Amino acid sequence: MRKTARVVVIGGGIAGCSTIYHLTQEGWTDVMLLERDELTSGTTWHSAAQVTNFGMNQTMVGLKTHSINLYKELADDPEYPINYHHGDGGIRLANTHAQMDGYRHFASMARGMDVHFEVIDAEECARRHPLLATDNLVGGLWDPLDGDIDPAQLCQALARRARKAGAEVHRNTPVTALKQLKDDSWIVSTPKGDVHAEIVVNACGYRVNEVGAMMGVHHPVASMEHQYFLTEEIPAIKEAGHRMPLIRCPISDYYSRQEKNGLLVGFYEQDCKTWGMDGIDPNFVNALCPDDLDRVTDVLEGAIARMPALAEVGIHTVVNGPITYTIDGAPLVGPIPGKRNAFCIIGLRAGLGEGGGHGWLLAQQIVHGEACYDTWCLDPRRFTGHGNVELTALKAIEDYQNEFRFHFPHEHRPAGRPIKTTPLTPVLAAEGAEFGVVNGWERMDYIKPDPEFTETHTFRFNETFDVVAKEVAAVQTGVGLTEVNGFNRFELTGADVHSFLDRMICGRVPKKEGRVGLAYLLNHHGMVKSEATIANLPDGRVWYGSAAASEWHDMDWLQAHLREDEDVQIRSLTNEHTILVLAGPKARDVLSAVSRGDWSSAAFPWLSVRQAFIGIAPAVVMAVSFSGELAYEIHVPNNQLYGAYLALRHAGKAHGLTLFGSRAVESMRLEKGYLHWKAELQTEFDPFETGLERFVKLDKGDFIGREALVARQANGPNRQRVTLLLDSQTAPAHAGASVMVGDQVVGTVTSGDWGHRVGQNIAMAFVTPVFAKGHDDLIVDVIGQRVPASVADPCLYDPENARVKA
Repeated sequence: MRKTARVVVIGGGIAGCSTIYHLTQEGWTDVMLLERDELTSGTTWHSAAQVTNFGMNQTMVGLKTHSINLYKELADDPEYPINYHHGDGGIRLANTHAQMDGYRHFASMARGMDVHFEVIDAEECARRHPLLATDNLVGGLWDPLDGDIDPAQLCQALARRARKAGAEVHRNTPVTALKQLKDDSWIVSTPKGDVHAEIVVNACGYRVNEVGAMMGVHHPVASMEHQYFLTEEIPAIKEAGHRMPLIRCPISDYYSRQEKNGLLVGFYEQDCKTWGMDGIDPNFVNALCPDDLDRVTDVLEGAIARMPALAEVGIHTVVNGPITYTIDGAPLVGPIPGKRNAFCIIGLRAGLGEGGGHGWLLAQQIVHGEACYDTWCLDPRRFTGHGNVELTALKAIEDYQNEFRFHFPHEHRPAGRPIKTTPLTPVLAAEGAEFGVVNGWERMDYIKPDPEFTETHTFRFNETFDVVAKEVAAVQTGVGLTEVNGFNRFELTGADVHSFLDRMICGRVPKKEGRVGLAYLLNHHGMVKSEATIANLPDGRVWYGSAAASEWHDMDWLQAHLREDEDVQIRSLTNEHTILVLAGPKARDVLSAVSRGDWSSAAFPWLSVRQAFIGIAPAVVMAVSFSGELAYEIHVPNNQLYGAYLALRHAGKAHGLTLFGSRAVESMRLEKGYLHWKAELQTEFDPFETGLERFVKLDKGDFIGREALVARQANGPNRQRVTLLLDSQTAPAHAGASVMVGDQVVGTVTSGDWGHRVGQNIAMAFVTPVFAKGHDDLIVDVIGQRVPASVADPCLYDPENARVKA
């Protein structure tokens, strides 16, 4: 065994084998995989190993398509063929029209990745799968490339190719300790000796936190017991003359696929069970949990009702083994928060089907710094300090119980709530607030018109339409108040703060005390990394503000690029302060009533910042707006937040102040053409493609990403962001929906909603540049409907910003 390696991958299941193979494909061959036992001896060996193209967003569809293409190539390799049932087809069933709307959206989204699903009715489901009964069935989503693969053969094939490329694979080599050196490299200790590695990768499946503890980190990953059984031979399958399609059923919480001339049937029972919460037996290797079919009786009955042939066949094998889940069910693939030269590929509950793509994206991140897709949906930093063991377990149970039930727009499931609150959370709840969740924070969505009001989750406009319209109207004509909690807030101090920021930001850095500016950070490829509000406070302090979800992401990025000789200190205030937003033409009147000083437009113009008191509560006040109305962000320490809120509410009575929520903000920001991080602001697009030309100053000197951006600018844009108006009052366009001309996909929607002030159905999208100026035949596929669309001005409401500057 070598004593040095550029990368050491820990874990020999699909995650580790895929990673090491793809690292060699990216040109890094000085890499090593260490497995404590035999390859595939964890979850991988007992996987049901289904391989589908279905994903909840385009990144997931893209990585699954890569997996399918790779697995097909491996299966066809004459030197080392593997068993892969490719293209059996699969159906996701539905018993409601709302679910069918979701499938139509996912079909629209996948089309942009050149993946072609088909939405079919109940009769067609039964025609394609003759074992299905159609009682209480509306239809389903057909994936023509669905299939299954041999887990052990797949991993051995990947390891074999990695070895041929120069990588080392060591079995029966447990990692016993990890030590990080001052240069951020690692000493990886094993019974066979130490390895000095530049980079380490945790790919340890259900033992993820055993290795995490060696690094001093905890990963929000929990394991669930999962059972499936194999049936005896079913005559109808043997007589069919073709392989049965795979079935995934959210109605009865089961799945099935053909296994020889019988079926493999797996269950996601409601009476489910976590595993390994108090530690894992070191000898649990190639092992299973005790059978417990009594626990799945209820879902088994549903499966038999849907597939009556199951009632007539025996069971010859039961498998009950652990599978891993994260807080939102999606894997953690990317940099480990707070660590340098450390990555993970963990929480792969559908590891075999997706693992080829996950390893592909991780290898790109390790070698190039970014992947070809924006990987935020997989980023380990999307969960911050709230991702503890108990929350992870509760969310894992909830996700397991809803395995085949996708999230509807604005659906926030109840498990593990509330986890992050402010002193105002119960106050706003008493006012009738309905909350969503942002990075664990309970954030007000809207105010219910009455206590009995309930929302129907759907891809169409619903009961909240008029509720949000009234909140927007109140802000437009009077004054509204909302809480924005969890907003990421770093305080930067030191003599080199502005020069440091100048290197990080692609535009001009505001340096004058009392002024605020919007700034964009690029990665080394010249693509959009982050958006930040830069505010210059007294005494040389600078506040860096960004999206709530970006807390750990942005801290890692800033600290990674801070030079040893720079006098810059970065302190997070994210969990210590909360923003109260006062917005509307009467906002200045309310602010003036609770705070001393001159708040006139001359004394405190747009993009100003000052310290003040709101009643008796100290605050930092910024004249900035995400609504397009005169507005103030009032940043208040959490221990005095309630006092500031009461002062504003009391002063607001004379001006008709009402509360508004984030749904109203979303509507208003689309009308203004304002962008959301990880909606329009992605690493797949540069600032010119994103429409941020005014925030780029190529002549200011060097900054991160400048050289790559100049090269990209010379080649012209691949995509261009546009604002679209849709000719529909039925449904908004949801992120991922395809923009089309005829049957050609020319772009993808990133955001959509109704603009209540302009009375238009608005969407933002990235399109092929030739269509950015408009096209007579432009349409958007909105839940299966071809909706005419037209390119509009980026700012539909008050383009001169007269209201913001009033």
